[in-house]
This record gives sequence, structure tokens and C-alpha cells, in this order.
Amino acid sequence: MSWWTRRRRWQKIVMVAAGLFVVVNTAAALVAPQASDEAISTANTTDAGIDSAVSADITVANPVPTASPTPSSTTFPSETSTTRTPVTTTTVATTPTTLVPSPGTDRVTLASVTDGDTVRVVFASGAIEKVRLIGINTPETGECLAAEATTAITTLLTGQVFTMTSDVNDRDQYNRLLRYIWLDDGTFVNESLVADGFALARDYPPDSGYTDVFATAQDRAENASLGVWASDACGPVSGGDLQITHIEHDAPGNDNENLNGEWAVITNTGSESQAMSGWVLKDESASHRYTFPSNLTLEANSSISVYTGCGTDTSTSLFWCNTGS
Repeated sequence: MSWWTRRRRWQKIVMVAAGLFVVVNTAAALVAPQASDEAISTANTTDAGIDSAVSADITVANPVPTASPTPSSTTFPSETSTTRTPVTTTTVATTPTTLVPSPGTDRVTLASVTDGDTVRVVFASGAIEKVRLIGINTPETGECLAAEATTAITTLLTGQVFTMTSDVNDRDQYNRLLRYIWLDDGTFVNESLVADGFALARDYPPDSGYTDVFATAQDRAENASLGVWASDACGPVSGGDLQITHIEHDAPGNDNENLNGEWAVITNTGSESQAMSGWVLKDESASHRYTFPSNLTLEANSSISVYTGCGTDTSTSLFWCNTGS
């Protein structure tokens, strides 16, 4: 089944039409995304292969805890520490959520950072494991805010002895531990990255214990125009104003045999034409990206449709030819 056929994903994308699912201007620093998801229906399996470039990791020298202490009974609100530096200067008053780590926790330190949602940690035994944070997805290497997301999680975890908890699945198909991360000062790291706009909330059933918490954090970040939600997050603001004005997610009949029965409509509601070179259409996963033709200009008050299947591009229709997803 093609990715455009999955209702849960397109239901998310409909929400993103107001902000989450974004037509992103990567003209400021456009680099091809790194290795992508295998299948987003698999619980928390994003960013396959990204971690393989160990040389790209940010190594952090931290002491290894000499013992595994009894998990703290500290409550964990959503507010993060004041050492966090959002990308924009906009701030918003938030209401902390009271969260408590689940039983069966691990106390670890940071070994290295791969990217904004993947780290390596050191256990008391000296063992080192790769960990994928549950419920979030940060920009891929080369995309807007990827470097800032990596810096954010590095800042949060460096020099800390922190707590990890699991959900339903212990590991993903790439053998990474799937974990929530908590600091002793009450910071819920997964939520913090979303609340500051460095990550998107993304549900990975059955590991959905804090889905509502992440969704609320994302709403706050979007309303405050933080991180990826800032108008200039991916480069200077232009005169064009691109919006996703329609999504047809369920093709008639067999979706796999009717890929062009799925499409999205992009409309320039601004007062000026918009050159599309350097723009991509993406969802909240690591793999689904459509790059607009470099010679395309979308005039003011005009629309263009992007179809899942193959075809010949016209002035009003573009074809993703996304047959392998």
C-alpha cells in the first residue's frame, strides 16, 4: 500500500495543513535527506541507516554511573530547564504536565549523539546502547533545523545521569532501544524537543503512552512559532504564501493500482508568485519527500496538484511517481 493510502497518516497530514504537514522551503540549506524509514507502520522505526555514520556522531565524555540507583520518585513536568535555547526568541507561558516515569527504569549517561532523536548511552555495567526516542521525529540531516535539534538534545543530556523508561516495545527493527528520557530536574526530554519546535510529535503504535502529551506540546510550539514552526525556520520569508488546500488520501478501488487517485493540492494564497526551486512536500516521517521542479513558479492565487503515481508534469499537475513506498 502506498503511503498516501494510509488514513492515520493522512489524518495527521490534514492537521498539518494548518501547520504540521508543511510545504517546507529548504532553499537556505537544501541537502538530500539521509537514509529513510523502512515502513512507518512499524512501531518507531524511523531513520534507518542514519546512525550507521558513527563518525558523524557528536561524542560526549561523561562519567559512567557506578551503580543503578533506585528510580527517583520525582515528578516530571513538561517545562524544561532554563539552559534550553529555542531557535526563535518567542516565548510562551505553558502549563506543566505532571508525569512520572514508569517502573523498570534505567539510569544512564550520554555516550554520543547521532541526531535530534537518536543517541548512544552508557549503562552502569559499561555497556553502550543506541537509543531512539519514542513519539517524536526530528528533521533529517541537511533539512531545516536538523543541526539545531542535534544541538538541543546534546545540551539537555551532556553531563547528566538520566533516566530512561520504555513503553510496549523494547527495541525497533534496527535493534535500537525505544525509550522515553527524563532528567532529574523534571525535564521530559522527548516532550521538551517537541515543545521547543525541534521535533514533530509522531505516534508509533503501540508505543503511544504519551501521544497526547506530545500533541499538546506541539500545539504550544506551533502557536508560539518556535523552531520548525517559525516563518523563517527554513530561510527568508517570501512574498508567496503556500498552503495545502486539499488532500485526497483514499483512491477509489485498490489504492496500489490507482496511485493517481491520491493527491494533494498546493495553493499560493500570497500576493506574489513563488519560485519553487528548493521547496519540498513532506510529511512527519523521515522518508516521504517530494522535491518540486526547479523551473516551476507558482503564481499568486493559483494551485497545483501533486499526485502519488507517475505521469507527465503539466502546469497544473505534478507526479511524485512514488511507487516503491
